[in-house]
Amino acid sequence: MSSKKTYRIGQVVPSSNVTMETEIPALFRSRETIASERFTFHSSRMRMKKVTQEELAAMDAASLKCAIELSDARVDIMGYACLVAIMSMGRGYHCVSEVNLHEETVKNDSPTPIVTSAGALVKGLQALGAKKIALIMPYMKPLAEKVVDYLENQGFIISDWVALEIPDNLEVAAQNPLNLLEIYKRLNLKDIDVLVASACVQMPSLEAIDLLEKEVGIPVTSAAVCTTWEMLKKLNLDTKIPMGGSLLSGKF
Repeated sequence: MSSKKTYRIGQVVPSSNVTMETEIPALFRSRETIASERFTFHSSRMRMKKVTQEELAAMDAASLKCAIELSDARVDIMGYACLVAIMSMGRGYHCVSEVNLHEETVKNDSPTPIVTSAGALVKGLQALGAKKIALIMPYMKPLAEKVVDYLENQGFIISDWVALEIPDNLEVAAQNPLNLLEIYKRLNLKDIDVLVASACVQMPSLEAIDLLEKEVGIPVTSAAVCTTWEMLKKLNLDTKIPMGGSLLSGKF
């Protein structure tokens, strides 16, 4: 483990996203209550207001500029905070995006590990040993179907899913996370290995993760939880956090 005690967390954020900059820092701050490392947070933004295919594609093209800006700050790791932007670009695109963003930091003489929320969700589910999963998403159904197809292409069985069909990204952020304690009841959880309470880093879920896990009796996670977990892994830090469900129990 590095002897460095303060880590700079870079975040590539859609301009209308306000949740990644609250939930991910909240998880790291919770970790600070049981570990010595400290974290600071630094963001660069890509324009996006409506969660549509057109705006997502234009936003993704701007991510390279954000990577350069954050590498100017010599962040220790960088997270790309829009799962559906990645998954709507085609199967396996998180691998392409992570390589492209890393190359920008290399060209800027500041090679930086890259995490995408899309790739982190895949890796987090794999770590949990998930085969069959259920999803809650805020997206319109055509985009939600792309997320389902993307995850199925990664080897998961999506047994059931809910799309809340909220096109405005700020409205997504305004959702009460505790509503998830009722929303999940629309899903058939029979034989499900993991419930993804929010397959979106903009839709708040952190307050509900541990409550849901206790209620449904299976691991519950989210895109934000998985992103935090993979950041810790890439920083070679312990992944135990006092909140955030099974993935952040320190076992993975």
